[in-house]
Amino acid sequence: MNDLEKIKSKLAKRASGFITGGFKPTNSNTESWIGRVYLYRENEEIPVDNNGDLMLPLFQLCLNELPFVPDILTNTKIITVFISKNIPMDLTPNGNHWVLREYKNTNEIIFKDLKNESSHIKPFPLSNKLIEEDYPVWEDREIPEDISDKILQLEDEGIIDSYYDIIENNYGHKLGGYATYCQSGVYFGDDYEFVFQISSDEKANLNIVDNGNIYLAKNRKTEEWMYYIDFY
Repeated sequence: MNDLEKIKSKLAKRASGFITGGFKPTNSNTESWIGRVYLYRENEEIPVDNNGDLMLPLFQLCLNELPFVPDILTNTKIITVFISKNIPMDLTPNGNHWVLREYKNTNEIIFKDLKNESSHIKPFPLSNKLIEEDYPVWEDREIPEDISDKILQLEDEGIIDSYYDIIENNYGHKLGGYATYCQSGVYFGDDYEFVFQISSDEKANLNIVDNGNIYLAKNRKTEEWMYYIDFY
């Protein structure tokens, strides 16, 4: 195995990627969606933001039939995400202008056809695919120092022009893998692990500020969630 293959093998992670629309929805409790949430506990509704305004249903993530699920979500069955029209612009804990609900038991989940009529996001079901090799952006703090040093050495020696001669990033919605930051990335905090990414989606009429992404991370110890956004 040469140096380039070693770098790729050390960095590569698996992920589940998502494709917007293109098939007839089933409205089942195993179907993921963008722009629509219909799985709730009996006492739950679409949440309101800090200003008392109804949030936008953003993402429904059903994990049962996905090709890859990170270990941190081993016992999780469903995740739903709502966002305020006053979208948070910085590192933000759950409940502050955005809400993530995580369900580990589907017995208590029922179907509710709830909508926010003012939402600009077009609802689409999501199919999925296995991403065998996902890689970080060059600015990601997750790249170990010895690997970044080796990449810089290969650049100095003229073997490669840049890190991106070796790898390609996977943009779009994905669970697992790495956050595909538009800018330099962020440190979520001690014990937090990046879990999934919601991306700007032309088909769903979702433009995150300026063709950006939302990144959601979970704390291994407390199970709390953290939000981050960046854009071009």
